Amino acid sequence: MTAAGGSAARWGEEQRRAARKGLWRKLLAALGWSPAARRADALAARTRHGTLGEQWTAALLTRLPPGWHVIHDRRFPGPGRSNLDHLLVAPGGTGIIVLDSKKWHAQRPTRLVRGRVHCGVEDRHAQVEAVAGYARRVARLLGVPEVMVVPLVVVHGSSVAGGCLTARVHGWAGPVHVLGPDWLVPTLATAPRGPDLRQGQALAEMVAEVFPSYLDEA
Repeated sequence: MTAAGGSAARWGEEQRRAARKGLWRKLLAALGWSPAARRADALAARTRHGTLGEQWTAALLTRLPPGWHVIHDRRFPGPGRSNLDHLLVAPGGTGIIVLDSKKWHAQRPTRLVRGRVHCGVEDRHAQVEAVAGYARRVARLLGVPEVMVVPLVVVHGSSVAGGCLTARVHGWAGPVHVLGPDWLVPTLATAPRGPDLRQGQALAEMVAEVFPSYLDEA
């Protein structure tokens, strides 16, 4: 199974290497005279930073009770670079969780400001909206009702006010929950279980087929 965070780390390193492709670019980067190399280095650092959050989430998900199916680091079929950090299928196939990992500033709390998710003074609501958009696409591509798909965001580093925020997003009927790490597994464990665990296995196999591993991208 694909390791969590692998696609982000690989892409960041690819950008870093591309900025040094060829003797002249390598020389300029070594001398500190290449703005492109500096931008690529900063991008690689950010992707490594984000990868930590995905890896921490993956470690938490190993604590889920039996019957859950956890799939890491997938991509949407077709062109584009959007990746899905984690896709989870509840026991018995009662629901699909689109889970996005974030690693935000540890000294800045995450809270709702006039209905929008902020980390400190920074508005991060667009990132929450993106996860709802992913959930909508997942439902469409799998051919399941949107009510079966639940978008979640888990935030590492920054403390989430009250442990859990309920955000609303235009175009998505249900809430998007933004959770602190301590809330993740207990929240997921409350999901209803279907009577036949084989249905969950079949749904998980369909999810893995529809959304290929990012690292298997040609």
